[in-house]
Amino acid sequence: MQPSVGNNNALLLLVLLLMLQNAFNWRTTLALPDVIKIGGLFHPSDDHQELAFRQAVERINADRSILPRSKLVAQIERISPFDSFHAGKRALDICALTQAYVDIVRHWGWKTFTIIYENNDGIVRLQELLKAHGMTPFPITVRQLSDSGDYRPLLKQIKNSAEAHIVLDCSTERVHEVLKQAQQIGMMSDYHSYLVTSLDLHTVNLDEFRYGGTNITGFRLINEKVVSDVVRQWSIDDKGMLRSANLTTVRSETALMYDAVHLFAKALHDLDTSQQIDIHPISCDGQSTWQHGFSLINYMKIVEMKGLTNVIKFDHQGFRTDFMLDIVELTPAGIRKIGTWNSTLPEGINFTRTFSQKQQEIEANLKNKTLVVTTILSNPYCMRKESAVPLTGNDQFEGYAVDLIHEISRSLGFNYKIQLVPDGSYGSLNKMTGEWNGMIRELLEQRADLAIADLTITFEREQAVDFTTPFMNLGVSILYRKPIKQPPNLFSFLSPLSLDVWIYMATAYLGVSVLLFILAKFTPYEWPAYTDAHGEKVESQFTLLNCMWFAIGSLMQQGCDFLPKALSTRMVAGIWWFFTLIMISSYTANLAAFLTVERMDSPIESAEDLAKQTRIKYGALKGGSTAAFFRDSKISTYQRMWSFMESARPSVFTASNGEGVERVAKGKGSYAFLMESTSIEYVTERNCELTQVGGMLDTKSYGIATPPNSPYRTAINSVILKLQEEGKLHILKTKWWKEKRGGGKCRVETSKSSSAANELGLANVGGVFVVLMGGMGVACVIAVCEFVWKSRKVAVEERLSAILNE
Repeated sequence: MQPSVGNNNALLLLVLLLMLQNAFNWRTTLALPDVIKIGGLFHPSDDHQELAFRQAVERINADRSILPRSKLVAQIERISPFDSFHAGKRALDICALTQAYVDIVRHWGWKTFTIIYENNDGIVRLQELLKAHGMTPFPITVRQLSDSGDYRPLLKQIKNSAEAHIVLDCSTERVHEVLKQAQQIGMMSDYHSYLVTSLDLHTVNLDEFRYGGTNITGFRLINEKVVSDVVRQWSIDDKGMLRSANLTTVRSETALMYDAVHLFAKALHDLDTSQQIDIHPISCDGQSTWQHGFSLINYMKIVEMKGLTNVIKFDHQGFRTDFMLDIVELTPAGIRKIGTWNSTLPEGINFTRTFSQKQQEIEANLKNKTLVVTTILSNPYCMRKESAVPLTGNDQFEGYAVDLIHEISRSLGFNYKIQLVPDGSYGSLNKMTGEWNGMIRELLEQRADLAIADLTITFEREQAVDFTTPFMNLGVSILYRKPIKQPPNLFSFLSPLSLDVWIYMATAYLGVSVLLFILAKFTPYEWPAYTDAHGEKVESQFTLLNCMWFAIGSLMQQGCDFLPKALSTRMVAGIWWFFTLIMISSYTANLAAFLTVERMDSPIESAEDLAKQTRIKYGALKGGSTAAFFRDSKISTYQRMWSFMESARPSVFTASNGEGVERVAKGKGSYAFLMESTSIEYVTERNCELTQVGGMLDTKSYGIATPPNSPYRTAINSVILKLQEEGKLHILKTKWWKEKRGGGKCRVETSKSSSAANELGLANVGGVFVVLMGGMGVACVIAVCEFVWKSRKVAVEERLSAILNE
């Protein structure tokens, strides 16, 4: 039964009964009598409260600052536990501790929890906790303990629901048995938390649970230091039940009884010193009341004192206010105070244990513990070792994830056991059933303590389990075959300049030639100044053909046998030479690159290219985070890609990343695989025919998953950050990506090909030979034509000459 710490009605009931008891023996007087009989009503099992009652009377009599002219005499009466007093006491058992429960649950951030209660009084006590949870999508389950004493069926139902947060409201005597049966069915793990509403958790023997790692927390009303000083000499001589009282044997009700007697004595003392008290006999059967009764009650409301239950103070309605509770927790050293709850503070909760102290306790509990690590076979994170002899246990695995968990375990001092996930899945949520599969399910059902693999941190998974600090950052990209090398173009020597530039150059050549011819005819300085042997003037050398020869000679950097003399024609020639210098230099500089660099032909360069076509199929790992990225994306391009992947037949999704890589390699350009960039990097280090196309479509991270509210996550976070700062994560990645299992193969081939200059074959410069042969052939044809033309002309001239001579 919970003590009524928030209400003084029980204390007032006690005081009134005590005064009625004394009224039979007081004579009419104007002052308190020398002997005041103070009666206590207890049922047979209230031995501890009876002891506190007697000890309080003795302490008051020993303290002459309280009631110095009177002596209290304890008078004990035992009653049946089923009488009206006991029933009234139960009716007054209204708990004001609910706010403390609300504050601590809110501080812990519990979204869901299960309330286990013993009787209807528990529901009354916890109704504010139910109201505070409000209308949220996260459910609260309420279960009642059976009267049979076998709580295992109920606890198994809670375990099957995967609930790890328990609010246990039952009598102090039942707490140990409930926890023991919870331990028997596996509900006392590192991931379970129990909030025990009993204020007497410190009196329960919890030694067998100290090293289990379960978070068992409760509140304590009594002041540890004051109780130790006051009850050191308490004993029950007649029954021998409490020979040496200490903190673990003093219950809250016992402390409240002790404080109630002191409160009554102080209030009576203040009443006596403030006014003249008229004492006269009162009959229990009469209607009259004691005239100072309400004054005594008012004095009890204004009395402030520090007792076994900390500061005792009441408001004007008689409710206890400004009281403080200790927050206690089960540690390997036993029940320890970790904070306080103060009814006057807005948030109430104040933990005195620092974060570092809590982490030290968690890490100490983690040492020499064996954690189950679930993983999945995925290169290079976890692979089976290549060995001629059979291997067992952790020795049969190797990889990046295996080395990482080894480094973490060595730093924190725990042992681990690697287990492959039975269904071979990473973990996805079935929207219809609401159930997870893969490694996430292993964590939720607490068959594993850690999940380490290329497991992407997603919002959906984060709602189900907890993730550590990322140990690797990456993004989704496209795996595709390398572009096909194109054979060199026969006229590749024309490639350094575009077709437009060639046309402009030809136009400029003709334009300069014509302009030079016109200017040479126009300027007098280019006119001929001499005659030939027959006395006829020689024509200017700048004929149209000669101007064209001059321009082509300058363009080919060969010069000409005549030069311009006039300023205007020299100006044209100079500008033309400048133009040809720049164009030839640019052409020569670009020619080397076009002759030596092999052209690659790739049909896709980005995700947009994939989305715009249908010839090349593309897919992703079924049920993986990459598929979820496209499924949930709001970007139109990725939405089109997801629609295409869903409707494609046969299915473009694969059961593993390895299957996807194999489809790309065998597809000869007909299939592209969407996967994480780190996995693509690993594949392209070993398969030189494959490459990554485009950049990353998003940014994501890999992390180690733990069950919800795992106490070890923060410790693992610290180790991961330390490994990152020391560069060990980079060393591990270099080891498994570029060194082990054929890593670096393609990088070596690339460096070899880039270190030596490529030889130019006939295919690279064949066009030059074609031009040479074509030019020579055209020259021969022109020579024949010239010979024929000249021969015919000579024959005609000779014939005309012969006719004229006749």
